[in-house]
Order: sequence, then structure tokens, then C-alpha cells
Amino acid sequence: MPFGFFSETFSDQGTMDDGTWQFCGLTRMQRLYAFGACFVIGFILSIVSSLLLIGMNVPGFAILYSIGNVVSIFSLTFIIGIFKQVKTMFAPVRFWATTIYLSLLVVTLVLSILIKNFVLSLVLVIIQFAALVWYSASYIPYGREVIRRFFGSCVTSI
Repeated sequence: MPFGFFSETFSDQGTMDDGTWQFCGLTRMQRLYAFGACFVIGFILSIVSSLLLIGMNVPGFAILYSIGNVVSIFSLTFIIGIFKQVKTMFAPVRFWATTIYLSLLVVTLVLSILIKNFVLSLVLVIIQFAALVWYSASYIPYGREVIRRFFGSCVTSI
């Protein structure tokens, strides 16, 4: 007997918004494919940007890295819808994580293009990645607690 997502009676409990993408005529399966495609494109852009960073092309790196992150975040709108995505991003539990992450995304882009400093760009990307991990962990039950405990145990073992 099928269960979960493959069941005829699957209830997505409000996670998959059927109304937002209906104007495009997308079915559930098409939205899942669109999510996967956007996520993979964002991932590929991030990898390619890393190759540009190795080649010391800081502005190219910043632009591709930022676009890759935006495309990856946008991919979730195919699953939960645009309005629910914005609403969940700025929910009280993740307001500061979202604000810091998006701010760092813009700061990384602007400073990498204007200043073109390799070390500064690398530091900003590392901090931006940490903010992305913290933001993403807010969607996982006890995700932030696991991160706190892991780094807490690392600090105490030193």
C-alpha cells in the first residue's frame, strides 16, 4: 500500500501551495521538476563561481555566486509558492537569519565588484555561507540546536 507522497490521499499539510503556480498551468510533478532544475542550476552556478574564484576573477565570482544562491532559494517557490516563501522567510523564528543572509549576499556582491579584494570576498562568502546554513537549519526541527551543540562540543574539546 503506497504511503506518503506516492499515496492518492497524500496530504502535504500546507507545504505545497497549489494556487500560486496554477496561473502557469503547472502540475504538481512539473513543479517538482522545476524545483529540481532551479536547484541544480543554482548549484552549478555556485560551483562555476568557485572556479572563477580560483582563477582570481573576483567580480565574476561574486556575480555568479549571488545569482546561484538566488536561483537556489527561488527554487523553493515551486514547492511552497511565492507568497508562502516570503512569509516563511520573514517569520519571527528566521527573520534575523534571513535579513543577515540577504544583506551578506548584497554586501558580497557590491564589495567584490567595487573593491575586487580576493581575501575580503572569500571572508564574506564564508560568512554568507554560514548565514545560509543557519537560515536553512531554521527549517529543520532542532536544526539550530544540533549546530549549537556541535560547535559547543568542538569548543569545549579544544
